[in-house]
Amino acid sequence: MQNEISSSTKKLLLIIMITGTFFSTLNQTLLNVAFSDLMVVFDVNTARIQWLATGFMLVNGVLVPIMAYLMKRFSTRQLFISSLLFLLIGSIIAACANNFGVLLTGRMVQAVGAGIIIPLMMTVIVYLYPAEKRGAIMGNIGFAIIFAPAIAPTLAGFILEYLSWRWLFIMMIPFVAVIIILARKYLVNVAETSKVKLDIVSVIYSTIGFGFLLFGFSSAGSRGWDDLIVLLSIVVGFLVTILFCHRQIKATDPLLNLNVFKFNVFTMTTVVNIAITILMYADLILLPIYLHDGKGFTALEAGLLLLPGAIINAMLSPVTGKLFDKFGAKPLFILGTGLIAISMLAVIDLSPETTTVYILVRTILLRIGLAFITMPLNTAALNALPRELASHGSSINNTIRQLAGAIGTAVIMTIYTIQLSYVSLESTTGYISAASNTYFYMFVISLIAFIVTWFTPKKSS
Repeated sequence: MQNEISSSTKKLLLIIMITGTFFSTLNQTLLNVAFSDLMVVFDVNTARIQWLATGFMLVNGVLVPIMAYLMKRFSTRQLFISSLLFLLIGSIIAACANNFGVLLTGRMVQAVGAGIIIPLMMTVIVYLYPAEKRGAIMGNIGFAIIFAPAIAPTLAGFILEYLSWRWLFIMMIPFVAVIIILARKYLVNVAETSKVKLDIVSVIYSTIGFGFLLFGFSSAGSRGWDDLIVLLSIVVGFLVTILFCHRQIKATDPLLNLNVFKFNVFTMTTVVNIAITILMYADLILLPIYLHDGKGFTALEAGLLLLPGAIINAMLSPVTGKLFDKFGAKPLFILGTGLIAISMLAVIDLSPETTTVYILVRTILLRIGLAFITMPLNTAALNALPRELASHGSSINNTIRQLAGAIGTAVIMTIYTIQLSYVSLESTTGYISAASNTYFYMFVISLIAFIVTWFTPKKSS
């Protein structure tokens, strides 16, 4: 297949897919800084507004496990264009929302598109390029997957400052429409389709298992860990996920082939990926909270502070991809996790005297670290697998990322809430102290990731 598609066609296909992935990924975190405004607009409380994030994660988490089947059953063009149509339709519904139910419906429709596009992109890379060239290509994809959520707070802050919240969705519509038109004209199919049979029982298990786990952990922040619904959701989700895994091990044609974990490099990168995802998602929530409550920043000011790190991240991603192809995974992993650990250590002792410049430099350091590890992690994981397991490896990677994001955010925000109960909130000092204490636990997670990376083989292919 790699020889059948010309170099120019590959480049065009990648440009279209990377652009589509950028807007899909941007959409995932664009709404986070708008929650306070939307609570006022639709007269809903924190528990309900969080469904805009929880619901998105639920749909993603439920859909991603069946992506390996979908990529066998449907063509690249069908899946890619379908994902963008869901994103387009969801954006239109949300932009026209006159109540919270309609807004949530639009958000859930958007999530279907997001759940398809990233695992599809990863699998396409495996089919198009040999292992020794994937690092550079993955680095270019990193622009979409890493830069988009990093720049989202700045963009959303600007829109909320000068325009209506509806423009968070309206602005997506023309861009997505143009990408659909280009995809219909230029996108080619990468792999052959086949009429494989869908294991309905496995779909039911994965939907209940991953869905309940994501709901339970995502709801823990607003409901509390002692809430009966939260506890039951996590227990049911955990037990059904065990049933799902058992069925996949026994099946001759599993929905998700868990044999990918027989490859040591894939397993190791998965462990590191969990830690890095927890840190990335938690920092995207905790840092703006600290800037707002501890420093008095507006949404736009917080977004602008995050912008330089996001830009540097985007610029470095293609560079780290080429370095991966040249030197392998290990040196990049060590450098990346080392910088992330330093960036977490730098904020475990915040005070009212901590300057904005200090936070800016620290955030840039974090983003440099993420650039050296995020996409190289995915590349190393997929390079460790034979091509026939690529779609399964990609689906598993993305399922675990969704779970890690939900679980990590819930745990970190719970720690932050507990820390708040120990301090005085009569001044900003209490909020600063709570953030510092929470970052200590994040530093421990980063240290674990740093240690694990030392066991990576020198070459990952």
